Amino acid sequence: MLSTRSVAALAVGLIAVGTLAGCDSTSTTATGSASGEASGAATRPAPTDVPEACTSDDGGPLQLGMVDINEQTAFFTQMNQGAQDVADEAGAELQIVSGDNDSATQVTAVENLVASGVDALIVDPVDATALVPALTAAKAAGIPVVAADGSVDDPDAIDAYVGTANVDGGAQLGEAFLEATGGTGEIGIVGALSSAIQIQRQDGFVDAVEAGGMTIGTVVDGRNVNEDAQTAAENLLTGDPELEYIYATGEPALNGAIAAVKSQGAQDRVSIVGWDLSAAAVEGLEAGFVDSVIQQDTFGFGNEAAKAAIDLACGTGDVPATIDVPITIVTPDNLADFSYYLEG
Repeated sequence: MLSTRSVAALAVGLIAVGTLAGCDSTSTTATGSASGEASGAATRPAPTDVPEACTSDDGGPLQLGMVDINEQTAFFTQMNQGAQDVADEAGAELQIVSGDNDSATQVTAVENLVASGVDALIVDPVDATALVPALTAAKAAGIPVVAADGSVDDPDAIDAYVGTANVDGGAQLGEAFLEATGGTGEIGIVGALSSAIQIQRQDGFVDAVEAGGMTIGTVVDGRNVNEDAQTAAENLLTGDPELEYIYATGEPALNGAIAAVKSQGAQDRVSIVGWDLSAAAVEGLEAGFVDSVIQQDTFGFGNEAAKAAIDLACGTGDVPATIDVPITIVTPDNLADFSYYLEG
């Protein structure tokens, strides 16, 4: 378990991320209140600079289609809500289809949305390759495509990407973790090996900690599902009773790692760091065995994706190829500022 001093060092190191440079993206880290106030209950910020939607070719409301990864994880439901907030304010209609963690399901959803006559698409791909043909066909039919959170291997298959520099974020987290731990010890990883995004976070983190002298133990696949991640994390802990550190690459991985540590009574010896705030993460932060959590602006992903989709469909705005969404480092000290992520 990291000491209080080490936790503080980790938080300071993460706050110093400042800029996460991707291929052509710059990602910022915020540490203040999400509501803009230093005290009091935090409220979810409303979307800003929302464009007015044009009409569809048939004279009706602009039609947006969105395919998410699943609708069981707060990250994705909050991203959906962010897109819905923008659609409502802009006067567009939004149809959301769950990908159910399956690339084939996502392909079918995209094809069905295109056939239904949507004016723009928003997608969060399960993997980086499976959607490329369907998205390429959508673009050929004159339908603009925005990828949010995850992207695809072929940049020509999309018009814009809304996201975070995941490799660099993982690397910065790894560098801060080295400082907090003194650069010694073994780290187990609970990942999602079918998720291109979480593999990027894993790669960035692993490269950083190995370069600094720490070792990576077993990597287990939580499959981006809470129950699977818990089982995988329990196997990780059972296989290495001396394991001190766990890195979790996403919300289900983090939830599973937390549940596994609790089920094995290992809160006093295992420290967890990971991505995406949840009720379980809050409990772990308060108890001290979760040291810090990288929180992405989940609602912001949806806000920016919907705004880009409207601008592209209507030709009313200059949409950059990459739209950055900032990350925030949540620690026990600033946890109250982000309570709105746990509402509803």
